[in-house]
Amino acid sequence: MGEDMQTDDYTVSINGRAVRVHAARVSVVPFNQLWPGYQRPLDQTELAAFASWDMDGPVEVEIVSRRPVERVVMRPVSRGIVPSVDGNRIVFTLDRPAQIAVEINGYHGALHLFANPPEEGVPDPDDPNVIFFGPGEHDAGRIGLQSGQTVYIAENAVVYGVIEARSADNLRILGRGILDGSRFERITRMYDYESAPEPFGTLSLYACNDVEIDGIITRDPNVYNVTLVACRDVRISNVKVVGSWRYNSDGIDLLNSQEVTIERCFVRSFDDSIVLTGWPQFYGLPCGHLPCEDVVVSDCVIWNDWGRALEIGASCSAPEIRDVVFRDCDIIRVAHIALDVQNCGHALVGNIRFQDIRVELDDGLPVPRIQADKADRYDPGANGGHCPDLCVAEIRRSMWTRDKDPGQVRDVVFENIAVTGDGNPASRLAGYDAGHTVEGVTFRNITIDGRPIGDPQSGNVAIGDHVRDVRFEARASE
Repeated sequence: MGEDMQTDDYTVSINGRAVRVHAARVSVVPFNQLWPGYQRPLDQTELAAFASWDMDGPVEVEIVSRRPVERVVMRPVSRGIVPSVDGNRIVFTLDRPAQIAVEINGYHGALHLFANPPEEGVPDPDDPNVIFFGPGEHDAGRIGLQSGQTVYIAENAVVYGVIEARSADNLRILGRGILDGSRFERITRMYDYESAPEPFGTLSLYACNDVEIDGIITRDPNVYNVTLVACRDVRISNVKVVGSWRYNSDGIDLLNSQEVTIERCFVRSFDDSIVLTGWPQFYGLPCGHLPCEDVVVSDCVIWNDWGRALEIGASCSAPEIRDVVFRDCDIIRVAHIALDVQNCGHALVGNIRFQDIRVELDDGLPVPRIQADKADRYDPGANGGHCPDLCVAEIRRSMWTRDKDPGQVRDVVFENIAVTGDGNPASRLAGYDAGHTVEGVTFRNITIDGRPIGDPQSGNVAIGDHVRDVRFEARASE
């Protein structure tokens, strides 16, 4: 850790021009351990690869694998990419920017490809409000931003550090380079600090407004990757999250934040991938009085090695979590739950839409397990046959509950959800008691391996107590 890892497992060229292939440490098995501060052993991990480039028209991508190629899967499968394979040489055409995971002989040692649109608006490195990192390696440490500042990480730059800001407005974090958190140990405590003695994750913003995060790659955080706490008016686009192998390395987390868009991002995380939640306070910032609302997540690719892919919860210490849309996303792998609303707090969770989501299953998915103690080992022989849950909406108490009273869940729509691959994933709905219920859940145009779902039985949906007004509609509304 701590150096820009390269790999010779693959060479990649775009229209005949070689591009650099980086390495990223990822989880090899879904084996987790809870707090405090336990550093994950490297024998639970492996190296994967990634490459990034810009394109403004169709390109031919050539991959040469050091390993013999027996089979290739290009994910998301919805892209419809069919490569030509000749020995250990793989060639395909990409007609537009995309984020692709290339799995050769299975998902271990995958190659992640990040094809970006042309970069625009590169800031002036001589501008006093710009923190500019050119190509090369930079040991930056903790980068604290003030209002009006921009951080720019150029292509082929690797910045070892974390970006932080508190009560700052008009911030920009831009570029095509890598923000790498590997030189920071996993934090020893979490969430309820009165101050922030340790850096939390790779990019953390507290009570910030008017923020743009565009184009960068985050690698190897000490906990979460991108964290927004009590922020407003934030635009996150074309961010690539890879190299999350340490425990609780979430992808993108929104805590008590409003007016946020997340689009065209790739997230491979070893815990929940894109999460909306609420906390009474977080790293010394009281935020439980603020809602989490007006959020759109679109056109994202999710590879979830542990936890949930697209989630509301678990902690819901907020007056409301509402007006949220997840749409046009591909979940190419998920460990526990694909689409999750779990209210473990007092919030009124309402007007939540999961629309046009594609979920890929694989009969070789390993079984997630909590590590009992440091001597416990994951049995590779137990791999295979695991099927994650599809849709969940529930109210419950958990280790993340910080509130005395439970909350409510209202008006959740799962629409145009297509599951491909092996398995029949379960879904479930459950309220807490007669005064804290789940109401108004619609399953519209859900298909599992092409089979339409028209009722709880065909959809493998368990409807528990304190649930009202559940509707199944075979076709999308006009």
